Amino acid sequence: MVSVSIIFETYKKWFFLVALSVIWGSSFILIKKSLIGLDPVQLGSLRLLFSGAMILLVGSHLIKNITRQQWPWVVGSAILGTFFPAFLFAIAETEIDSAVASILNGLVPLNTILFGLALFKIGTTTRQAVGVVIGFMGTAVLIGYGAQLNPEQNYYYAGFVILSTLMYALNINIIKKHLQEMTALTIAAGNFVVLMVPAFAILYFSGFFENGEYQSPEVLASMGYVLILSLFGTAIAKVLFNRLVQMSTPVFASSVTYLMPLVAVLWATLDGEKLYFEQALAAILILFGVYLSNRNK
Repeated sequence: MVSVSIIFETYKKWFFLVALSVIWGSSFILIKKSLIGLDPVQLGSLRLLFSGAMILLVGSHLIKNITRQQWPWVVGSAILGTFFPAFLFAIAETEIDSAVASILNGLVPLNTILFGLALFKIGTTTRQAVGVVIGFMGTAVLIGYGAQLNPEQNYYYAGFVILSTLMYALNINIIKKHLQEMTALTIAAGNFVVLMVPAFAILYFSGFFENGEYQSPEVLASMGYVLILSLFGTAIAKVLFNRLVQMSTPVFASSVTYLMPLVAVLWATLDGEKLYFEQALAAILILFGVYLSNRNK
């Protein structure tokens, strides 16, 4: 009989992919709930502070392992992969649905390939490119249908999500090209030791501590959502994702953004939104694109 450990080792990257899809797919509804009592700047900075505290609690001893040559790439990874997206997604969800934000995030694999080829000389096969395009087509169908259902939403704010996808794609390639030999937890610890001070400064100047408003029930409830988001959506997911990038390819790791919308749409449905046939059809396209991009020859 095949042991559980053998099965896990064989399909480890797929386990990581599914776990990250569930965690990050749930992040969008948590951001939506957090915005009830917090503004986007407060949400982003609290998310960074909570996540950093958790990561540094278990990984601060690893920071000494980062070399002088690696630090510029760790800082770049922190800014592109964590800092700006924490604020940009929160800003975007003040105007567009959480499910729409997750769908737009599906641009990451396409951007990963483009940056990988143009800047990092990371090769991509024709099959991978075709799979990414098919997945992107499914994402486009979801976006287009969502726009028809929600014409009152300000889709200019979708640009904040698109900008985040460019940053995520650069971060993926940085990790694969320059931080491959560093453990996932070391990368995360290095990222957050860089971000903690600016995150606290932003929170302080946001007016969060003025007039004791942070003690109101509404704000405390939102902070609870941010705490959950930080523990799973940033701290744990950050380590899992760094490890996934190292054990697979940039395209495979970025494929998590194809599965995230399925989870996000499910949460949106449970939150009162409807799931239509066209959205289910687009989801099938997305899954086929992931399969095609990552199946063995």
